[in-house]
Order: sequence, then C-alpha cells, then structure tokens
Amino acid sequence: MPARGITHQNRDFDWGACAQEDVFARLGTSLRGLTQEEARRRLEQYGPNEPARAQTHTVVFQFFSKFLNPLVIVLLVIAAFSLSFGEQVSAAFVILMAVMSAGLSFWQEYRAGREAEALSEMVRTTATVSRDGRPKEVKMREVVPGDLVHLSAGDMIPADLRIVSCKDLFVNEATLTGESFPVEKTAEPREPRAGPATENIVFMGASVVSGTALGIAVRTGLATRFGELSRRLAALPGESAFDRGIRSFTWMMIRAMLVLVVCIFAINALFKQRDTVSAFLFSLSVAVGLTPEMLPMLVAVNLSQGAIAMARKAVIVKRLSAIQNFGAMDVLCTDKTGTLTLDRIVLERHCDVVRKEDDDVLRLACLNSYHQTGLKNALDRAILKRTRQMSREYRKVDEVPYDFSRKMMSVVVEMDGAHRLIAKGAPEEIFRRCSRYELDGEIFEMEQFILTDLKAECDELSAEGFRVLAVAYRDFEPVKEAYSRNDEDGLILKGYLAFLDPPKPTARRTIEILRQLGIEVKVLTGDNELVTQKICEEVGLDVKGIVTGEIVEKASDAELGEVVKTASVFARLSPLQKERVIHSLHGLGHIVGYLGDGINDAPALKAADVGISVNNAVDIAKESADIILLKKSLLVLRDGVMEGRRTFGNILKYVKMGSSSNFGNMVSMTGASIFLPFLPMLPIQILLNNFLYDISQAAIPADLVDDEYLRRARPWNTRYIERFMLVMGPISSIFDFLTFAVLLWLFRASAALFHTGWFLESLCTQTLVIHIIRTGKVPFVESAPSPLLIFSSVYIVTIGVFLPFTGLGRHFGFVPPPATYFAALAAILGLYLLTVEYVKRWFIRRYGYE
Repeated sequence: MPARGITHQNRDFDWGACAQEDVFARLGTSLRGLTQEEARRRLEQYGPNEPARAQTHTVVFQFFSKFLNPLVIVLLVIAAFSLSFGEQVSAAFVILMAVMSAGLSFWQEYRAGREAEALSEMVRTTATVSRDGRPKEVKMREVVPGDLVHLSAGDMIPADLRIVSCKDLFVNEATLTGESFPVEKTAEPREPRAGPATENIVFMGASVVSGTALGIAVRTGLATRFGELSRRLAALPGESAFDRGIRSFTWMMIRAMLVLVVCIFAINALFKQRDTVSAFLFSLSVAVGLTPEMLPMLVAVNLSQGAIAMARKAVIVKRLSAIQNFGAMDVLCTDKTGTLTLDRIVLERHCDVVRKEDDDVLRLACLNSYHQTGLKNALDRAILKRTRQMSREYRKVDEVPYDFSRKMMSVVVEMDGAHRLIAKGAPEEIFRRCSRYELDGEIFEMEQFILTDLKAECDELSAEGFRVLAVAYRDFEPVKEAYSRNDEDGLILKGYLAFLDPPKPTARRTIEILRQLGIEVKVLTGDNELVTQKICEEVGLDVKGIVTGEIVEKASDAELGEVVKTASVFARLSPLQKERVIHSLHGLGHIVGYLGDGINDAPALKAADVGISVNNAVDIAKESADIILLKKSLLVLRDGVMEGRRTFGNILKYVKMGSSSNFGNMVSMTGASIFLPFLPMLPIQILLNNFLYDISQAAIPADLVDDEYLRRARPWNTRYIERFMLVMGPISSIFDFLTFAVLLWLFRASAALFHTGWFLESLCTQTLVIHIIRTGKVPFVESAPSPLLIFSSVYIVTIGVFLPFTGLGRHFGFVPPPATYFAALAAILGLYLLTVEYVKRWFIRRYGYE
C-alpha cells in the first residue's frame, strides 16, 4: 500500500492530533504492518534510520592529522631546511621529536576511542516490527516510516512513533527532556492546539519503563527529534581552550624566532661578511635552539600520563587535551537528572492524613503494587523495594486495572474473611472518591478542612519535585464475586506516598570540593524550576537565581552574558539553549566543563571545553563527550581536576624554562655575533646542547607539583609566559656575557675553548634552572623535585662536564678546558641561580605565579 503525505517526513505535522484511521491511511500501512518488499522500498527511499554521525577517518589519516599541531609544523619546516643544506643529523633529531610527539598523542586517543566504541557496542540495537502480519526483529537502522513497532518494558524507542494501542505505558524521556519521572502515554488522539500533541507520541532515544504498546513509525532517521539534534553534532569539534593556548604560544615563539633569526643572519652575512650558506645554517641552528622542540612530545607524554592515571580510576579520556582543560576549568555546568540525581525513583515518605509517617499506608500500598497483574512501573518498584512484608499472606480476589482517564487502580484482597479494596492513584482522583478517613486506627467522617490541607500538602510536594500518590481502601461485607469501577466510591482515605529521584550520595560532597577548588557549578536542565531548586538545595548548591528556557530564548547575546554571570540554575532548557549558555560563558572568558548523559545534553557536551559523560549514557552523549566516567561516583571529578592541574603545571614548567632559556641564549648569540670574529657556537654544538638539556627535561612529566598550585584553575596565559620570557631570558644573557668576559679576558680563549666554555655554561644553566622555575617556593627547602628530575639533571650535567675530555667531544669541536675554568663556572652557576631565585620572587609579587 503506497504511503501518502510522508514524502519529506514533515517534522511539523501534528501526528498526535490525527485519528488512528487517518494515521494508517497517511502512512500506507495497517495493523498487519508493512510487507517485506514495501519495507525494503521505503528503506531505499528514506535511507537508514540512523542519526547523523561525525565523519570518521582511517587510522592512517588520524595518525598524520597529529602532525598538524602548530609546533610540530614548525619543527618539520626547520627539518626540511636542514635537509636541503645537508644537515642530516640535525634534521633527523628534529624529525624524531615530531614523530614521537604525534605518535604518543595518536596512540592514546586511538586506544580511548576503541574503548568508547566498545561501550557503544554493548547497547541493544534491534526493534520488533510487524512485517507481513508477523512480528519480526530487525536492526534499528532498518525501521522505516509506516512500520508497526512492538514496545515492551526495557525497549529503546527506535523512531518517533504514534501510539495506536497501549497498556500501562510509561516512558522515560529524561534523556530528551530532563524530566525525572516516567511519562504516561495513551493511544487516544488529542485535540489540535497551539503546540503539537505528545501524549500519544514517543520519541526516538527514549525508553519504555513499563507497559506494552503498538506504535507506527511516523518519522525516522534525521527527521526525528533525535536525528535533527545529531545533525548539529556531526560538525567537526571546535577549538578547545588548551588548543587555543598552544596556538597562541606557538605564534609568540615564531615571532620571536623570526626577529632574532633575521637579525643574526643579517649580522653574519652582511656585517661580518661570512658566506651566505654558512650564515644561513648558523641562523637555522639558532631557530632550532629557540624552538622548544621537546614541547610537543612533553605535552603528549604529560597528557598521556594523566590519561593513564585517570584510567586507573575508571575514566576513559577520549581526547588528550581534555585532561588540561579539566584542570583549567573554572565553571562546571551539569545536567540534573542522572548526573546530580540517581535517575531512580525512591519512596521518600508514606504519611497519614496529618502528615505523620504511617507504616500502614506503606503496607496497603505494597499490597496494591504486589497483587496488580499489570507490569510494575517505577513507582510500584519503589514501593516494593521498601517492603514486601505480608504481601503473600493475603489472597488476591480481583482487581480494577489502571486506565488513563481514572488515573488510579485497585486490587481486592481477602483479609480475615472479608474483602478489602485497596486503591492507589492520583490524589485528586482518590480524594473525590473518599467519604471518610482513618487516623490512628479510628475512622472519621471526611471533613473539608482535611481535604483542603491534604491538597495543599500534595501541591507543595509536587512543586518540590515529588510525585505524590494517595492511598485509600474500602471493606466489603458481605463479599462479592467480582468488582468494578463502581466499587471505588465511598473509600476511606488512609494517607499518601511521596516519591523522588534523589541526589546521588556523592553529589553534595563533590560540589563542596569543586567549590574549594575554585570551580563554580551551574545546573542546566530540561526539568522544571521547582524540582530543580529542590535538588540543588539538597546537594548544597547556592541557588543565586533561576533562569528558564523562555528567558534564555528571548535574551540577546549581551543580555544573556549578564544573566549567566550571576545565575546558577537554568531550568526548562532545550538542548540548543544549553549550548547557548555554554557559548555565553565562553564569551565571558570562562573555561567550561559540562557533565551530562542524555540526548538533550549532546550539544552542550560538544560545545564545552571538556565534555564529561558516563558509561550508561546514550550513545550520542558518549560520542560528544571528551571524557567518560565508568563509575557512578561524582568524586572522580575531583581526581580529574587535580590530574589536569598537575599535568598543566608540569607542561608550564617546561614552557617557562624552555622559552626563557632559549630566548636568553639567542639574545646572547645575537650579541656575541656582533663583536666576535668567529661564530659564538657551531651549529652542531647548538643542536647537541638542545638535545642534552631536552633529555634532562624528559623527567618533568614525573615531577611533583606544589599543593598550592593545584588549588585553583590556571588557563593558558600567553601574555604571562611572554613576560616571564622577557624578564628571565635576559638574566641568562647577562651571565652568558659574564662567561664570555671570563673566557676572553681571563683565559684568552681560542675559538674552540670559547665554544667549549660557553657550551658548558649554557648546558648547566639551562639544565639546573628548572629547579628554580618549577616552584613558587624556595627550591629544595620548601618544595622538593622528584628524584627522577634530580637524577636526570645531575646525569646530563655530568655528561656535559666530561664530554670535552672524550674523543666524541673532539668530534663536536670541543677542547678540554683548564681546571680553573670549572671553579669559575661553579661561581657563575651559583650566582646565576641565586639571581634567578631573587628575580623569580620579584616577578611573583608583581605578576603572580602561574
């Protein structure tokens, strides 16, 4: 039967307002479902029932994409120039650094991606449909418009469906809307109104909590709500705060390198009249010397170590740069349902008519839930989890099933020879059927003030996020053989039950820890503002203001920027409104994390600097996230923040040391080129110097980080690094010039001795200064480096000292210096390190410690 009216799977058509006959006619189907041939034709016409996915690339492409890092590109350009002038050794060294950096980064992210894919493959991906009049299990991607889909408890909704028949159907739409409680669905059409009817529509990505249903697929694939959202997410991820910081630092170094290299080339080629090739090779060596070539590899090693440390704590890091962003994060936005809360309904109260806890109310509710023949919904399971005591001691006689219009259900049990009807349902429906109430074992005629007070209590509980059910009963004597709706009048009101999706046990402690770490927590949820405020207060979040989706929608970008500065709770947000709040926080200069697990969280997860999800999140949320938590405890967030800050602290040690030392050396090189009749250091010696001190810095990822440093977020601050380089670099140059003076005036150094003497001083200062720069405290006294960093420093300095006395040293153009030079060198080193410590303290007082 050909379908009409679905050629473009119109998203705006109100299927909920259509009569069932019209739905079948429009979709060209029947209660027998589609034929196999028609389903095949429609699959070709409408395409697979899949959301949009980000473009995937081959392993080879992923590996080579890691070479697009700005610093790696600079290294490869330098290597290319070196090769073109026959400098194979220097080119090989630089290429090795680039390959190791790209390889480490690729391997860690590839491994994390495989682990995330393994989690996705554990999700059930089939649906049951009617084909040729018989139920058939098909892959979800093969569901087409017009398919008749069978639903039962636990099923994922495979497409947007119009319900045509159902029994006790409750659907969890938390992943789509943020609504904590299951939503009841019906097959009845709704009158057309301003917004589309959804009471008889279930959406792709939701799940069946209880009941059974038949539904017709009215929208599939990209035409569904889920698909429309996924299309936005298929775009390439934006640049994170860490990536922006690396790019900014790289361009700063490139600018400094170009200025100094041009100056050195001009001095040597034009003023010193040296041959152009020799001057260019020397300038190229200077460029290598100024480039922190170990930075890409050290970044990769640091981030990989952070990822490994997080893996031990059951955390998958999909994108390495997210580790640093985790530590730099100063605002964490989080969904409510399933993140701050358990995403599980719990019975919180069972009270009599005057709000006192009453176990008899729980006992009657338990009998009702236990003996009903329908599938147990989330509220029934919450009741039965509290107690099943005595449920089996009573014989069930009959029941009056739940229906959508009555919003209640009753069971009849035999108690002491009599029959008792126990009713449980919506308070307003139960209250109007009650003529009496029970209190402390006595029965009284119903009075209006009792009902008024109870209605106010139920309304107040509902406003706080509770789902409320009333419990009543009626005794029958003489007994009857069968019971009906007519027997649900004249009830005796016993009390009420209050249910809640409670906060996770670790939520309050986690928020307090994040606050101590200088991270502001904001809640972004699709749930209503009253429910959200209740949960926020329970977890200790300071509710500074509640902003609804309507306000976000109407606000201009500037107005929203003012709102997000102070508001801590955002409720009734759509997925795209959550994303907009994240972008607004970015506009204020914040580094933003987002914690969520639902379909409605996916755009925010993608927009955040670090997106955090959980292992039982929907696939699209896990795809959008950078980090996946495998445990339910939120306390692992603290571990992630601390690991991120520790990682960034160690990266910044090398950045500050490398940029300032290299800059100082290049200033010295420029100055020496002016007055020396020979090159201040041979190109091969510059490369060897860099190679040796880079090896000493390879221990930085294992270094300790001061506790004080970890107490607050520290984003990339290129301006701070530039100041540090411009202040500390010239100090190195001053002592270089002092070394020049000692070599030329005291030792009457030849070119070879000058090269050797400066090589030793340069290597020792660069290797040892890390111990001053690595901490804002007094080194070794108030802050001790790791044993590995101490060993690597001593090891490299020892190699440097003995190198001129070896045959290898002679190969590099070194000569043994006189013994008295080492005494002078020790004095220069001691004075240099004391000066750096003094200037560091001044710098910290003026600019702070980052």
